[in-house]
Amino acid sequence: MIEKKISTLLFDFDGTLLDTNELIVQTFLVVLDEHYPGRFDRQDALSFIGPSLKQTFMTIDPAYAEERIEQFRTINRMLHDELVEEYDGVSETLRLLKAQGLKMAIVSTKRSDTIRHGLKLMGISDVFDVIVGLDHVANPKPDPEPLYLALTQLGSSPEEALMIGDNSHDIEGGKNAGVRTAGVAWAAKGEELLASFNPDFMLQHISDLLDMTKEAVK
Repeated sequence: MIEKKISTLLFDFDGTLLDTNELIVQTFLVVLDEHYPGRFDRQDALSFIGPSLKQTFMTIDPAYAEERIEQFRTINRMLHDELVEEYDGVSETLRLLKAQGLKMAIVSTKRSDTIRHGLKLMGISDVFDVIVGLDHVANPKPDPEPLYLALTQLGSSPEEALMIGDNSHDIEGGKNAGVRTAGVAWAAKGEELLASFNPDFMLQHISDLLDMTKEAVK
């Protein structure tokens, strides 16, 4: 069967478009050091990047998960703007893809208000047709629900879509939804680990998407 051209792009946000890795690590360390001194280190905090906060804190301490999540979000907001930065070429490439008529959505395990704040910081609030955040679904990635929601809102089929992300949840979520997947070589956990989840593509730079989608915009 001939594969459809890629005309729909589903992007993770944290660690894919905006480098929030240091922000997330520092926030986790503040919360965890207060409640579980000496139990978690930087490497542990790095491993928590990707899953939703509920998924993470339920594995750490289910009885206090909601309380820890609220504390995390409060500290995260305080530190956000000073610790995040855009990955090279992201804004320019996204604007080119948008101008070429590609359908684009954010599919994230982060809440939509925080995603919108990050997009505003990057100056690209107008780029995405759809934003699917944690507050829009019952089951976050790797469940296919958020991807299906984005595709429905975009009027796209799985066969013409590509899920792009920096974490196993993105690749597994894409596979579960029946879309093609692309890892990003700038993932905080490393290209090699991400490749072990067998994405269909590995982006070395965000601009690789221009070549990958050019057939769809001819």
